[in-house]
Amino acid sequence: MLDLAPEICRQRLVVEGLCPQPIDAAAISAYLTRLSSAIDMIALIEPVTHQSPLYGWAGWIHWETSGAHFYAWDVPRLFFSVDVYACKPFSAATVVELTRTWFDASEVVYKEF
Repeated sequence: MLDLAPEICRQRLVVEGLCPQPIDAAAISAYLTRLSSAIDMIALIEPVTHQSPLYGWAGWIHWETSGAHFYAWDVPRLFFSVDVYACKPFSAATVVELTRTWFDASEVVYKEF
């Protein structure tokens, strides 16, 4: 893909994992707040969460330099996905390890781009 704005830093990371128990709004909010401090992002709002009766919990936090989205499924399996997008460099390894630990994930995969 052609980089249309090479002078603008953009870093993206997707982390997905399998967890041993359902993830609720409180866990998502606490995680997004901790994630912000772990990778030195300035939160502009408190995390926002929403539960879809069809798909499960989701959460979002807005940072001065972009934000992160979180999605959790209870069915067909206990699963989560985190999308981090920032216009400021961050440590992908820090995000992956925090996410793995926070949700006691049995398996985690990730892709940075």
